[in-house]
Amino acid sequence: MFSYIDKWLKWTCGAVSSLALFAIMWLMIIDVAGRKFFSTTIPGGIELTEILMVFVIFAALPLLSWRGEHVVFDSLDGVLPVQCRKIQAFIVHVVAAGVFTCLAFQVTKRAQRFDAYGEVTSQLKLSLGPVAWSMAGFLIVTAIVHILLLFFLNRESSFHQPQTLNSEGRDQ
Repeated sequence: MFSYIDKWLKWTCGAVSSLALFAIMWLMIIDVAGRKFFSTTIPGGIELTEILMVFVIFAALPLLSWRGEHVVFDSLDGVLPVQCRKIQAFIVHVVAAGVFTCLAFQVTKRAQRFDAYGEVTSQLKLSLGPVAWSMAGFLIVTAIVHILLLFFLNRESSFHQPQTLNSEGRDQ
C-alpha cells in the first residue's frame, strides 16, 4: 500500500510541481531572450510565474510530507530513544494534520470570495478562484497524508531518522 500511495503522489503531486517548475524555467528563458534580442518581455510574465510558483510549492507539500523530506531539527534524535521519537512523530503528525486542515479551510473561504467577487490578475485577467481552489486541494491532500502517517507510525519513514556520517563527513 505504501508504494501505491508513493506512486500516486509522485505521479500527481510530483508531476504537477515538476511541470510547473519546468514551465517557469521556459518562461524565464523566453522572457530573458525576448528582452535581450527583441527588447520586449512576455506580457504578464510575472503573474504567470507567481501562479506557477503556487503550483510548485503547494503540489509538492503532500509528497514532501509523505516522504519525510521536510525541514527538521534533529539535534537530539541521535540520543532520544525510539519510543520518544515515535511519540514526537505522533504529536507532529497530529499538529500538522490540524494545521493543514485549518489552512485548507481558510484558503477555501478565500477561494469562495475570489469566485464571488470575480477576482482576476491585473494584466492577464486570469481568474484567481481556480488557483485558490487548487491550493486548498493540495492542503487537504497534505492533511490526509499526515493522518495516514498517524495510522502507520511503525512505518520506518514516518518519523525522521538521524543521518549518520561516514569517515569523509558525508551522509551515508
